[in-house]
Amino acid sequence: MATTFKPLTANDITNTRTLLHEAIPITGTIFSGTYGGNTIALGSATNIKNYAHGIFESVYDYPYLSSSANHILDLTVGYSTGSAISASTNLQNDKKVNIYNEMATVLMGHDISGNILRFDEDGNISEGGTKLNECVFMNFARLLTKDEIKKGSFSFEIGASASFDASGSGTPFEPRILVQDTNAQSNYFVNSPTGEYGILKVVSGSDLGGSLMNGHPVGLLFYQAGVAVLSGSLFGTSSAVRSTAGTGFGTLSASMAMTGTNSFQSFLTGASIQNACDAIRHRIYNLSFNNTTELNSTIYFCRASHNDFNYSSNPSYLSSSQIVVKNSTSDQPLSYITTVGLYSDDNQLLAVAKVSEPLRKDPNTELTLRVRLDY
Repeated sequence: MATTFKPLTANDITNTRTLLHEAIPITGTIFSGTYGGNTIALGSATNIKNYAHGIFESVYDYPYLSSSANHILDLTVGYSTGSAISASTNLQNDKKVNIYNEMATVLMGHDISGNILRFDEDGNISEGGTKLNECVFMNFARLLTKDEIKKGSFSFEIGASASFDASGSGTPFEPRILVQDTNAQSNYFVNSPTGEYGILKVVSGSDLGGSLMNGHPVGLLFYQAGVAVLSGSLFGTSSAVRSTAGTGFGTLSASMAMTGTNSFQSFLTGASIQNACDAIRHRIYNLSFNNTTELNSTIYFCRASHNDFNYSSNPSYLSSSQIVVKNSTSDQPLSYITTVGLYSDDNQLLAVAKVSEPLRKDPNTELTLRVRLDY
């Protein structure tokens, strides 16, 4: 325990902030059948966990009963009461509406009248504009996103054909659509209760009937919340998304082979949430982003002047009232610094730092020790 203390002034303390990034690539095989393949029954892949409540399913990188399994994301679908397809006769209608309302409440908040704000296609909520009424929600695990998703790093590629192998060449996921949060580093919104979000746009791709309008918004990405909201327009045949109306995602069905004749709207109203999630995840070709870990540091510059800390408080420093490191009484005092302690105002020890090797200290030397606390 120290018997002398040296106060730290404002000039001795500084704060820094460092952002650490880690690349997170997620291959489509994790979503579409690494553990079981496309020939097994829907929902029976061992790395996909379904629940009795039936409102979302969880994706793991290994069979979820394994101790090595890591939770990747939760996948679900929903639509607002403002959607043209909302009807009480739909399968799991209340659950799909409740999912949309819950996600919108958390991510978009309420207006001044207390009404839940719907997801907005271009982020300009006050200006009205097109609303995202039918959505696919991808909730990424905190294990992957850390403090937030790095802006401009999100990339999502999905198969655009009506069948598992539309070309007939044995090549699944052809053609494909690439979606990214392009230019999000400087073009993002802060009008969400959860923080910042960017617009997901089509970068490249085509469907079976016409090319996509590259640059068209097809969803939102909430960086701190770690949630991607995909618009139903990405899966439909709307000419607002495609330069010419084609089949493309308009034939999305619950089959693993991705065949059928249902439009996305009909599919969303007639299929269960689990079947909808199974069909959508079996179209995912790959997904990647960089996460962000915010490292905050406080740096203390502990300065030992020439006349400071030249004596040790260690009992072994003295023997018979004599300083043992002196060869003669005329020698200058001498000590070796091995530890730095940070104390509170009432002299309570809060933190301890060790130096790599003892540092010699006498009246002819001055030392500055840099102590960093990360949090």
